[in-house]
Amino acid sequence: MSWVLAFVGFAVLIILHEFGHFAAAKAVGMRVEKFYLFFGKPLWSVTRGETEYGIGWIPAGGFVKISGMDPREELPEEVAHRAYYRQPTWKRIVVIAAGPFVNVVIAFVLIFGVYAIAGVPTPNAPVVNSVAKNGAAAGVLEPGDKIVRIDDVAGFNGSLTYKNATERRLALTTQISSHGCARKDTKVGCTASTPARVTYERDGVQRTVSIAPRRTTVENPDTGEKQQRQLLGITYGGLDFLPASVGTAAKETPNYIWFVTSETAKAITRLFYSAEARREIGSVAGAYDATRRTIEFSTPRALILLGVVSLSLAIINLAPFLPLDGGHIFWAIAEKIRRKPIPFAWLERASLVGFVLVIMLFGLGLYNDVGRFADGTAARQVQAP
Repeated sequence: MSWVLAFVGFAVLIILHEFGHFAAAKAVGMRVEKFYLFFGKPLWSVTRGETEYGIGWIPAGGFVKISGMDPREELPEEVAHRAYYRQPTWKRIVVIAAGPFVNVVIAFVLIFGVYAIAGVPTPNAPVVNSVAKNGAAAGVLEPGDKIVRIDDVAGFNGSLTYKNATERRLALTTQISSHGCARKDTKVGCTASTPARVTYERDGVQRTVSIAPRRTTVENPDTGEKQQRQLLGITYGGLDFLPASVGTAAKETPNYIWFVTSETAKAITRLFYSAEARREIGSVAGAYDATRRTIEFSTPRALILLGVVSLSLAIINLAPFLPLDGGHIFWAIAEKIRRKPIPFAWLERASLVGFVLVIMLFGLGLYNDVGRFADGTAARQVQAP
Protein backbone atom coordinates (compact mmCIF):
# COMPACT_ATOMS: atom_id res chain seq x y z
CA MET A 1 0.00 0.00 0.00
CA SER A 2 2.88 2.40 0.75
CA TRP A 3 4.05 2.08 -2.88
CA VAL A 4 0.62 3.12 -4.12
CA LEU A 5 0.29 6.02 -1.67
CA ALA A 6 3.76 7.34 -2.51
CA PHE A 7 2.98 7.04 -6.24
CA VAL A 8 -0.31 8.89 -5.79
CA GLY A 9 1.42 11.59 -3.71
CA PHE A 10 4.05 12.24 -6.38
CA ALA A 11 1.42 12.14 -9.15
CA VAL A 12 -0.63 14.76 -7.30
CA LEU A 13 2.43 17.03 -6.96
CA ILE A 14 3.09 16.73 -10.69
CA ILE A 15 -0.49 17.30 -11.81
CA LEU A 16 -0.91 20.31 -9.53
CA HIS A 17 2.37 21.82 -10.76
CA GLU A 18 1.19 21.47 -14.35
CA PHE A 19 -2.26 22.72 -13.38
CA GLY A 20 -0.61 25.93 -12.23
CA HIS A 21 0.78 26.48 -15.75
CA PHE A 22 -2.53 25.40 -17.28
CA ALA A 23 -4.75 27.67 -15.17
CA ALA A 24 -2.48 30.69 -15.62
CA ALA A 25 -2.29 30.17 -19.40
CA LYS A 26 -6.06 29.96 -19.61
CA ALA A 27 -6.44 33.03 -17.39
CA VAL A 28 -4.23 35.26 -19.58
CA GLY A 29 -5.83 34.05 -22.81
CA MET A 30 -3.22 31.64 -24.20
CA ARG A 31 -4.30 28.59 -26.15
CA VAL A 32 -3.65 25.32 -24.29
CA GLU A 33 -3.59 22.36 -26.64
CA LYS A 34 -2.79 19.53 -24.19
CA PHE A 35 -2.77 18.90 -20.46
CA TYR A 36 -1.18 15.53 -19.63
CA LEU A 37 -0.06 13.54 -16.62
CA PHE A 38 3.00 11.45 -17.61
CA PHE A 39 4.59 11.14 -21.05
CA GLY A 40 4.37 8.87 -24.05
CA LYS A 41 1.42 7.63 -26.07
CA PRO A 42 -1.92 8.29 -24.36
CA LEU A 43 -3.38 5.53 -22.21
CA TRP A 44 -6.47 7.69 -21.92
CA SER A 45 -7.46 11.02 -23.39
CA VAL A 46 -10.49 13.22 -23.85
CA THR A 47 -10.97 16.56 -25.59
CA ARG A 48 -12.93 19.30 -23.92
CA GLY A 49 -13.18 22.53 -25.86
CA GLU A 50 -9.80 23.30 -27.43
CA THR A 51 -7.77 21.25 -24.91
CA GLU A 52 -6.94 17.54 -24.91
CA TYR A 53 -6.63 16.01 -21.44
CA GLY A 54 -4.88 12.68 -20.97
CA ILE A 55 -2.57 10.26 -19.17
CA GLY A 56 0.59 8.97 -20.84
CA TRP A 57 1.97 5.46 -20.46
CA ILE A 58 5.43 6.50 -19.13
CA PRO A 59 4.87 7.27 -15.40
CA ALA A 60 7.23 10.23 -15.09
CA GLY A 61 6.39 13.91 -15.02
CA GLY A 62 3.67 15.63 -16.96
CA PHE A 63 3.26 18.54 -19.35
CA VAL A 64 1.09 21.35 -20.64
CA LYS A 65 1.35 22.16 -24.33
CA ILE A 66 0.70 25.83 -25.03
CA SER A 67 0.47 26.97 -28.64
CA GLY A 68 3.49 28.89 -29.83
CA MET A 69 6.07 27.75 -27.26
CA ASP A 70 8.29 27.35 -30.33
CA PRO A 71 8.32 30.75 -32.08
CA ARG A 72 8.76 28.98 -35.44
CA GLU A 73 5.54 27.02 -34.97
CA GLU A 74 2.98 27.64 -37.73
CA LEU A 75 -0.50 28.22 -36.36
CA PRO A 76 -3.88 28.95 -37.92
CA GLU A 77 -4.50 32.67 -38.23
CA GLU A 78 -7.48 32.56 -35.88
CA VAL A 79 -5.36 31.31 -32.94
CA ALA A 80 -1.93 32.74 -33.80
CA HIS A 81 -2.54 35.85 -31.69
CA ARG A 82 -2.91 33.61 -28.60
CA ALA A 83 0.48 31.92 -29.05
CA TYR A 84 2.93 31.98 -26.13
CA TYR A 85 5.61 34.03 -27.92
CA ARG A 86 3.03 36.55 -29.14
CA GLN A 87 2.21 37.50 -25.54
CA PRO A 88 3.67 40.33 -23.44
CA THR A 89 6.61 39.40 -21.20
CA TRP A 90 4.57 39.68 -17.98
CA LYS A 91 2.02 37.14 -19.21
CA ARG A 92 4.73 34.63 -20.09
CA ILE A 93 6.39 35.07 -16.70
CA VAL A 94 3.05 34.62 -14.91
CA VAL A 95 2.32 31.39 -16.79
CA ILE A 96 5.77 29.92 -16.18
CA ALA A 97 6.01 31.00 -12.53
CA ALA A 98 2.55 29.61 -11.75
CA GLY A 99 3.86 26.01 -11.61
CA PRO A 100 6.52 26.60 -8.95
CA PHE A 101 4.12 28.93 -7.11
CA VAL A 102 1.59 26.11 -6.80
CA ASN A 103 4.33 23.86 -5.42
CA VAL A 104 5.14 26.42 -2.72
CA VAL A 105 1.45 26.69 -1.82
CA ILE A 106 1.19 22.88 -1.61
CA ALA A 107 4.23 22.79 0.68
CA PHE A 108 2.72 25.45 2.94
CA VAL A 109 -0.66 23.70 3.13
CA LEU A 110 0.83 20.27 3.89
CA ILE A 111 3.31 21.49 6.50
CA PHE A 112 0.85 23.87 8.15
CA GLY A 113 -1.80 21.14 8.25
CA VAL A 114 0.56 18.72 10.01
CA TYR A 115 1.77 21.39 12.44
CA ALA A 116 -1.79 22.45 13.31
CA ILE A 117 -3.17 18.92 13.70
CA ALA A 118 -0.27 16.66 14.78
CA GLY A 119 2.03 19.30 16.28
CA VAL A 120 5.38 20.90 15.50
CA PRO A 121 8.28 18.43 15.05
CA THR A 122 10.80 18.90 17.84
CA PRO A 123 14.08 17.03 18.47
CA ASN A 124 13.60 14.30 21.04
CA ALA A 125 16.17 12.54 23.17
CA PRO A 126 19.49 11.49 21.56
CA VAL A 127 18.49 8.50 19.46
CA VAL A 128 20.71 6.73 16.94
CA ASN A 129 19.51 7.41 13.41
CA SER A 130 22.25 5.67 11.42
CA VAL A 131 25.53 3.81 12.00
CA ALA A 132 28.37 4.12 9.49
CA LYS A 133 29.43 0.76 8.04
CA ASN A 134 33.06 1.33 8.95
CA GLY A 135 32.44 3.47 12.02
CA ALA A 136 33.63 2.68 15.53
CA ALA A 137 30.09 1.76 16.64
CA ALA A 138 29.40 -0.58 13.71
CA GLY A 139 28.11 -3.92 14.94
CA VAL A 140 27.47 -2.51 18.42
CA LEU A 141 24.88 0.25 18.16
CA GLU A 142 21.82 0.10 15.94
CA PRO A 143 19.31 2.65 14.61
CA GLY A 144 16.72 3.28 17.31
CA ASP A 145 19.10 2.85 20.27
CA LYS A 146 18.62 5.56 22.88
CA ILE A 147 21.89 6.96 24.20
CA VAL A 148 21.50 7.13 27.98
CA ARG A 149 25.02 8.20 28.87
CA ILE A 150 28.52 8.52 27.46
CA ASP A 151 31.05 8.34 30.30
CA ASP A 152 29.56 10.68 32.90
CA VAL A 153 27.63 12.86 30.43
CA ALA A 154 23.90 12.20 30.50
CA GLY A 155 21.95 11.76 27.28
CA PHE A 156 18.49 10.24 27.19
CA ASN A 157 16.38 9.87 30.29
CA GLY A 158 12.68 9.87 30.96
CA SER A 159 12.56 13.52 32.03
CA LEU A 160 14.61 14.98 29.18
CA THR A 161 12.79 18.04 27.84
CA TYR A 162 12.52 19.29 24.29
CA LYS A 163 14.38 22.44 25.27
CA ASN A 164 17.65 20.73 26.15
CA ALA A 165 17.52 17.78 23.73
CA THR A 166 19.81 19.51 21.22
CA GLU A 167 22.15 20.58 24.03
CA ARG A 168 22.36 16.97 25.21
CA ARG A 169 23.35 15.79 21.74
CA LEU A 170 26.07 18.43 21.55
CA ALA A 171 27.38 17.51 25.01
CA LEU A 172 27.59 13.84 24.01
CA THR A 173 29.46 14.69 20.81
CA THR A 174 31.90 16.87 22.74
CA GLN A 175 32.53 14.08 25.23
CA ILE A 176 33.24 11.60 22.43
CA SER A 177 35.72 14.05 20.90
CA SER A 178 37.61 14.20 24.21
CA HIS A 179 38.86 10.64 23.63
CA GLY A 180 41.94 11.37 21.55
CA CYS A 181 44.39 9.09 19.81
CA ALA A 182 47.85 8.43 21.19
CA ARG A 183 50.05 11.53 21.01
CA LYS A 184 52.21 10.24 18.17
CA ASP A 185 49.32 8.82 16.14
CA THR A 186 47.83 11.58 14.00
CA LYS A 187 46.52 9.50 11.11
CA VAL A 188 42.90 9.60 10.04
CA GLY A 189 41.23 6.42 11.26
CA CYS A 190 43.37 6.11 14.38
CA THR A 191 41.63 4.62 17.41
CA ALA A 192 41.31 6.57 20.66
CA SER A 193 43.77 5.55 23.35
CA THR A 194 40.90 5.30 25.85
CA PRO A 195 37.44 3.99 24.94
CA ALA A 196 34.20 5.79 25.71
CA ARG A 197 31.76 4.08 28.06
CA VAL A 198 28.47 4.13 26.17
CA THR A 199 25.23 3.25 27.95
CA TYR A 200 22.28 2.78 25.63
CA GLU A 201 18.74 1.47 25.80
CA ARG A 202 17.31 -1.03 23.34
CA ASP A 203 13.91 -2.70 23.67
CA GLY A 204 13.59 -1.33 27.19
CA VAL A 205 16.89 -2.86 28.34
CA GLN A 206 19.95 -0.78 29.18
CA ARG A 207 23.43 -1.97 28.24
CA THR A 208 26.89 -0.47 28.74
CA VAL A 209 29.70 -1.07 26.25
CA SER A 210 33.16 0.34 25.60
CA ILE A 211 33.66 1.89 22.16
CA ALA A 212 36.91 3.57 21.13
CA PRO A 213 36.16 6.60 18.90
CA ARG A 214 38.06 6.92 15.65
CA ARG A 215 39.59 10.01 14.07
CA THR A 216 37.42 10.88 11.10
CA THR A 217 37.57 13.62 8.49
CA VAL A 218 34.34 15.58 8.32
CA GLU A 219 33.35 18.52 6.19
CA ASN A 220 31.92 21.81 7.40
CA PRO A 221 28.61 22.02 5.49
CA ASP A 222 28.82 25.81 5.15
CA THR A 223 32.47 26.34 4.19
CA GLY A 224 33.48 22.96 2.79
CA GLU A 225 36.51 23.02 5.13
CA LYS A 226 37.85 19.60 6.16
CA GLN A 227 38.13 18.92 9.89
CA GLN A 228 39.29 15.93 11.92
CA ARG A 229 37.25 14.76 14.91
CA GLN A 230 36.96 11.71 17.12
CA LEU A 231 33.63 10.05 16.32
CA LEU A 232 31.65 6.88 16.95
CA GLY A 233 30.30 6.91 13.40
CA ILE A 234 26.67 7.50 14.34
CA THR A 235 24.12 10.18 13.56
CA TYR A 236 21.29 11.23 15.82
CA GLY A 237 17.72 11.50 14.68
CA GLY A 238 14.21 11.31 15.90
CA LEU A 239 11.45 13.88 16.23
CA ASP A 240 8.42 14.10 18.44
CA PHE A 241 5.39 16.20 17.56
CA LEU A 242 4.85 18.81 20.24
CA PRO A 243 1.19 20.00 20.27
CA ALA A 244 0.87 23.55 18.97
CA SER A 245 -1.83 26.16 18.46
CA VAL A 246 -2.94 27.26 15.00
CA GLY A 247 -1.08 30.53 15.60
CA THR A 248 2.15 28.70 16.41
CA ALA A 249 1.68 26.48 13.35
CA ALA A 250 1.18 29.56 11.17
CA LYS A 251 4.37 31.07 12.57
CA GLU A 252 6.54 27.95 12.35
CA THR A 253 5.48 26.93 8.83
CA PRO A 254 7.12 29.84 6.94
CA ASN A 255 10.18 29.50 9.20
CA TYR A 256 10.57 25.88 8.16
CA ILE A 257 9.90 26.68 4.50
CA TRP A 258 12.61 29.34 4.60
CA PHE A 259 14.98 26.90 6.32
CA VAL A 260 14.43 24.26 3.61
CA THR A 261 14.78 26.87 0.86
CA SER A 262 18.04 28.30 2.22
CA GLU A 263 19.52 24.86 2.89
CA THR A 264 18.58 23.70 -0.62
CA ALA A 265 20.23 26.79 -2.10
CA LYS A 266 23.37 26.15 -0.02
CA ALA A 267 23.39 22.49 -1.08
CA ILE A 268 23.21 23.47 -4.76
CA THR A 269 26.07 25.93 -4.27
CA ARG A 270 28.19 23.30 -2.48
CA LEU A 271 27.88 20.97 -5.48
CA PHE A 272 30.48 23.09 -7.26
CA TYR A 273 33.22 22.69 -4.64
CA SER A 274 32.31 19.85 -2.27
CA ALA A 275 32.68 16.16 -3.08
CA GLU A 276 30.67 15.38 0.07
CA ALA A 277 27.77 17.48 -1.22
CA ARG A 278 27.85 15.65 -4.54
CA ARG A 279 27.68 12.34 -2.68
CA GLU A 280 24.61 13.53 -0.78
CA ILE A 281 22.57 14.54 -3.82
CA GLY A 282 19.64 12.24 -4.60
CA SER A 283 17.17 11.63 -7.39
CA VAL A 284 13.41 11.26 -7.69
CA ALA A 285 13.91 7.54 -7.06
CA GLY A 286 15.44 8.23 -3.65
CA ALA A 287 12.78 10.78 -2.73
CA TYR A 288 10.05 8.35 -3.78
CA ASP A 289 11.54 5.49 -1.75
CA ALA A 290 12.01 7.74 1.29
CA THR A 291 8.38 8.85 1.03
CA ARG A 292 7.19 5.26 0.73
CA ARG A 293 9.15 4.16 3.80
CA THR A 294 8.06 7.21 5.79
CA ILE A 295 4.41 6.47 5.00
CA GLU A 296 4.91 3.04 6.60
CA PHE A 297 6.39 4.67 9.67
CA SER A 298 4.45 7.92 10.20
CA THR A 299 1.74 9.65 8.17
CA PRO A 300 2.52 13.17 9.54
CA ARG A 301 6.21 12.81 8.64
CA ALA A 302 5.29 11.49 5.20
CA LEU A 303 3.12 14.56 4.59
CA ILE A 304 5.94 16.88 5.71
CA LEU A 305 8.33 15.02 3.42
CA LEU A 306 5.91 15.46 0.51
CA GLY A 307 5.76 19.15 1.37
CA VAL A 308 9.56 19.34 1.29
CA VAL A 309 9.63 17.48 -2.06
CA SER A 310 7.06 19.95 -3.44
CA LEU A 311 9.12 22.90 -2.21
CA SER A 312 12.32 21.40 -3.63
CA LEU A 313 10.55 20.89 -6.97
CA ALA A 314 9.72 24.60 -7.00
CA ILE A 315 13.26 25.67 -6.08
CA ILE A 316 14.97 23.43 -8.62
CA ASN A 317 12.49 24.41 -11.35
CA LEU A 318 13.37 28.07 -10.80
CA ALA A 319 17.03 27.48 -11.67
CA PRO A 320 17.80 29.79 -14.66
CA PHE A 321 18.44 27.01 -17.17
CA LEU A 322 16.24 25.87 -20.01
CA PRO A 323 14.19 23.67 -20.17
CA LEU A 324 13.42 24.43 -16.49
CA ASP A 325 10.81 27.06 -15.63
CA GLY A 326 13.49 29.41 -14.35
CA GLY A 327 15.18 29.28 -17.75
CA HIS A 328 12.01 30.47 -19.50
CA ILE A 329 11.65 33.29 -16.95
CA PHE A 330 15.32 34.26 -17.36
CA TRP A 331 15.07 34.55 -21.16
CA ALA A 332 11.74 36.37 -20.97
CA ILE A 333 13.37 38.99 -18.73
CA ALA A 334 16.41 39.10 -21.03
CA GLU A 335 14.10 39.80 -23.97
CA LYS A 336 12.42 42.60 -22.04
CA ILE A 337 15.78 44.19 -21.24
CA ARG A 338 17.01 43.69 -24.81
CA ARG A 339 13.74 45.13 -26.19
CA LYS A 340 13.61 42.68 -29.06
CA PRO A 341 13.07 38.92 -29.45
CA ILE A 342 15.85 36.53 -28.47
CA PRO A 343 17.11 34.63 -31.54
CA PHE A 344 15.79 31.09 -31.41
CA ALA A 345 19.29 29.74 -32.05
CA TRP A 346 20.33 31.21 -28.69
CA LEU A 347 17.44 29.46 -26.97
CA GLU A 348 18.34 26.16 -28.64
CA ARG A 349 21.93 26.36 -27.41
CA ALA A 350 20.80 27.36 -23.91
CA SER A 351 18.33 24.46 -23.89
CA LEU A 352 21.06 22.00 -24.87
CA VAL A 353 23.38 23.21 -22.09
CA GLY A 354 20.55 23.16 -19.54
CA PHE A 355 19.39 19.72 -20.63
CA VAL A 356 22.91 18.32 -20.24
CA LEU A 357 23.18 19.85 -16.74
CA VAL A 358 19.82 18.40 -15.69
CA ILE A 359 20.72 14.94 -17.03
CA MET A 360 24.10 15.05 -15.25
CA LEU A 361 22.48 15.98 -11.93
CA PHE A 362 19.81 13.33 -12.34
CA GLY A 363 22.42 10.71 -13.24
CA LEU A 364 24.57 11.65 -10.24
CA GLY A 365 21.56 11.54 -7.91
CA LEU A 366 20.44 8.18 -9.30
CA TYR A 367 23.97 6.77 -8.95
CA ASN A 368 24.06 7.88 -5.31
CA ASP A 369 20.60 6.45 -4.64
CA VAL A 370 21.53 3.07 -6.13
CA GLY A 371 24.55 2.98 -3.80
CA ARG A 372 22.36 3.86 -0.81
CA PHE A 373 19.83 1.17 -1.74
CA ALA A 374 22.64 -1.37 -2.09
CA ASP A 375 24.18 -0.74 1.33
CA GLY A 376 20.89 -0.14 3.14
CA THR A 377 21.60 3.51 3.99
CA ALA A 378 18.34 4.65 2.41
CA ALA A 379 16.36 2.34 4.64
CA ARG A 380 18.13 3.45 7.82
CA GLN A 381 17.40 7.09 7.16
CA VAL A 382 13.74 6.66 8.11
CA GLN A 383 13.99 4.15 10.95
CA ALA A 384 14.67 6.55 13.81
CA PRO A 385 11.79 7.04 16.23
